Amino acid sequence: MMSNKVRKAGFEALKTQKKRLADTSMRELFAHDEDRFSAYSASFGDILLDYSKNRIDSQSMTALFDLARETDVEARRDRMWAGEPINITENRSVMHMALRYFGDEPVMVDGADVMPGVRDVLAKIKGFSDDVRDGAIRGSRGEQFTDVVNIGIGGSDLGPAMVTLALEPLTRKNLRVHYVSNVDGAHIHDTLKMLNAETTLFVVASKTFTTDETMTNARSARSWIAQFLGEDAVTDHFAAVSTNLEACAQFGIREDRIFGFWDWVGGRYSVWSAIGLPIAIAVGYENFEAFLRGAYEMDQHFLTAPLEENLPMIMGLLGVWYRNAWGFATHAVLPYDQRLSRFPAYLQQQDMESNGKSVTLSGKPAPWETGPVIWGEPGTNGQHAFYQLIHQGTSVIPCDFLLAANRHEEHPEHHAKLVANCLAQSEALMLGKTAAEVTAELKGTGLSKDEIKALTPHKVFPGNRPSNTIMYSKLDPATLGKLVALYEHKVFVQGTIWNVNSYDQWGVELGKQLAKALLPKVEGTDSAERHDSSTRGLLDHFHALKG
Repeated sequence: MMSNKVRKAGFEALKTQKKRLADTSMRELFAHDEDRFSAYSASFGDILLDYSKNRIDSQSMTALFDLARETDVEARRDRMWAGEPINITENRSVMHMALRYFGDEPVMVDGADVMPGVRDVLAKIKGFSDDVRDGAIRGSRGEQFTDVVNIGIGGSDLGPAMVTLALEPLTRKNLRVHYVSNVDGAHIHDTLKMLNAETTLFVVASKTFTTDETMTNARSARSWIAQFLGEDAVTDHFAAVSTNLEACAQFGIREDRIFGFWDWVGGRYSVWSAIGLPIAIAVGYENFEAFLRGAYEMDQHFLTAPLEENLPMIMGLLGVWYRNAWGFATHAVLPYDQRLSRFPAYLQQQDMESNGKSVTLSGKPAPWETGPVIWGEPGTNGQHAFYQLIHQGTSVIPCDFLLAANRHEEHPEHHAKLVANCLAQSEALMLGKTAAEVTAELKGTGLSKDEIKALTPHKVFPGNRPSNTIMYSKLDPATLGKLVALYEHKVFVQGTIWNVNSYDQWGVELGKQLAKALLPKVEGTDSAERHDSSTRGLLDHFHALKG
């Protein structure tokens, strides 16, 4: 394993580059290089990554590519694809790329080719989703399903929910897919109150079929079906994505409606697996397959393209540049596409659960900063909310703008304004507005010199704030697959450079353990004496409010 000494030296080299560039604005960089856009943009198919509006030059990019080579990013990428158990804390391979592999070669994990099993599950997804969509599979009273409710949480919810919304133009009016994740009873209640039990199908997505939030919601859904249609109807109204056949059978789910996956598929990387079943039902299997094929194409780009032309490599390295050389703690993802409104939330889990680690692969404290806070909302809504802080706040927040050149809808006036806003925001973040420009703008407004002097500081924009723009032709299934895979591989690049395990998530366990221990205290069947004074006080106040 590579020593931390190499990484520390690489980070120090980045800080040297940062110091050299600290007093150079992007305005100056653009002014001195007419070909800056060409030099700092890269394409794969119709996806363009414009990274010219970053605080970089050729020397700093060379230092970043050197860091990637010194930390063996390419070699670790190849080990991952070869099936080596790079998830060392769970001794598991990391093979989500196999779920969307359309090549002819075997894909080996633990000495066995996993592709026959992957293709069997995909064939089963195709058959079931086709039968639900055309009415061959119906409810207990012979009615065709009009609503499908996916019950899951985390990766069993965020991925399929995001994709279903993103591909909404491909859905049917008479077949709606809903997602329930929160253990808050309001979520299942507000979903069910709109539905008819006779025409509703539930998909319970839990690998172990023991996830507390998911199973609580699943039991409520089961009671709802039994209440309106009787116990015998349960088998006709439920399917499961799980590996626990016994628990599914006890629940009342038939074996031919249970879809499995493998322990080399992490939850936040599982949208490509049977977890994507509700997507196939919502948009049709052919579109789900196109989504997989798009990701496969991005995988091949990531596996084969040189570092300097490799989109995930470039994006990952820029993230390291800002996190470790500049100390920027957050990163905003800003899709100018309403249907990508769940994309930032999806990326929050993908990125923050993967690289939100404070120890290296050796188990020792990480001597450098790791994963940033990922957040965002669609433009143009965000422009009237948090963009104020991005433009004039005291923290610099690197941004990704995502934009389609073509829309599914025929509203050209809307789209022209959307595009203009997106391009304007990245330009404004780069350029800013100087005091001299503000003063010149205010002259002729009727304000006095003193009023102009007092107002000017409030209207100055510091600019020099970095952003990437990712532009593509249209948000179709293949493009969406490429975008999701692009960010997956970006996370891999950064995790490798930071020397963390991007594929475990022990940080979610402690809260689960304590919640299980606290439940009897909340229910009033056990004493809270052993807890801290804050927890005891909160429990006392809770019970007082409950009466």
